[in-house]
Amino acid sequence: MKRVAIAGGGIAGLAAAYELAQLARRGEPVQAVLFESSQRLGGIVETVREAGFVIEGGPDGWVSEKPWARQLAEELNLSSELIHSNDTTRKTYVLRDGDLKAMPDGMRMMVPSDLTALDTSDLFSPRARQYFRDEPSRAAELRASAPMHDESVAEFVRRHFGNEVLETIGAPLLSGVFGGDVATLSVRAVMAPFVTMEREYGSLVTALQARAGNSTPALFTTLRSGLGTLIDRIVASIPQQWIHLNTEVSAVARTVEGWHLTTNRGDESFDALFMAAPVHIAQSLLSPIDARAAELMQMDASSAVVVGFAFADATHSLKLPPGFGFLVPQGSGSLLLACTFMDQKFPDRVPEGGRLLRAFFGGESALRLMRCRNDEIAAIARLELARILGPLPEPQVTVIRHLPRSLPQYAVGHLERMAELNERVRALGSLWLLGNAYRGVGLPDLIRDARAAAQSLVACAVS
Repeated sequence: MKRVAIAGGGIAGLAAAYELAQLARRGEPVQAVLFESSQRLGGIVETVREAGFVIEGGPDGWVSEKPWARQLAEELNLSSELIHSNDTTRKTYVLRDGDLKAMPDGMRMMVPSDLTALDTSDLFSPRARQYFRDEPSRAAELRASAPMHDESVAEFVRRHFGNEVLETIGAPLLSGVFGGDVATLSVRAVMAPFVTMEREYGSLVTALQARAGNSTPALFTTLRSGLGTLIDRIVASIPQQWIHLNTEVSAVARTVEGWHLTTNRGDESFDALFMAAPVHIAQSLLSPIDARAAELMQMDASSAVVVGFAFADATHSLKLPPGFGFLVPQGSGSLLLACTFMDQKFPDRVPEGGRLLRAFFGGESALRLMRCRNDEIAAIARLELARILGPLPEPQVTVIRHLPRSLPQYAVGHLERMAELNERVRALGSLWLLGNAYRGVGLPDLIRDARAAAQSLVACAVS
């Protein structure tokens, strides 16, 4: 019987435990022990259900075109729970000069597929609009000037569309997903499809227009009762004796047979280790074993504060522009990073007549807020939202979540560092690194990686 230690009970650790449990039920000689230092499972994935509201404390869904989260939900008999974003009314706004200005229709990230839509948009200056229009004619130049090495998101976007587009939508869009600074984020790690488009077409506008006829699913998918249901269903599918809450892994050691773990419950030996803890913790645990691997795992990680406000009978008292929410570029005079209009983004988030807003704070603003009491955070969030949206009614429910160091930043050269790290991990043997620091930050990426690791472990044992 192969014993596997899983350090970390977030979505990556749970997905690995789920897959191992499925394999065990099919007769594979494998069992796992999952160590979670806190008293709950799921990491930052958490749903609060109160007074008819469905309020997410962490991610609110996943990108639909990545299939792995949906596949897992279907396996867990959650097909009837799958719902999609209201893309027919999808619109995103950007705070500029104190007003919310809509991004033009047909935008994918910072790239327009419909240049005529720019004519009715007041988000960009005439100079920026001209940058967009001229980009297709520069296709050969852009393809020829594409560097062979990795570059920052800022350099990539600036080459195609100039600085205004980068600062107005590029930086706030990427900061909301990956955190951090576009001047240091790796374009190959965080915008790989666009790098491929540049290699093929030169012009990103032309590339999107070439693909415009392809049917696409709704942009986002979630569960009707919230993503916490996915966690609950995964946990119910794992043998309960495998799960150890309030158990912190304080040290790991490589042995001839496998791995030795020290926890606050004692010492245990295992044949394999799935390291699914946050990267700064994983780095600390692995540093005595492989200093170079630990060096490669060194990366900045940004923090976030999420504040959810649920308003009852507020559709008349709280008027919102149609769409999914707004972004706040740096230098706009607001502490906010973004706000999502949850009752307009997804169906079934609120009772009849209700409104649900989620305010996001990141970077230095998040660190400042984390030093405040929750009532102070709520007051600051309401003030910031009211300055943009107008007076807010009294919320019926307020949910505040601190997410420290929750978004590892994929700096320039990330893919090369991860390739070297993978080689060192393989040399150590029977070790897998899981989580959002390595090969993607979204739920589908984490689920894909974790399940593949479990299958790889069993395949290695067979061979």
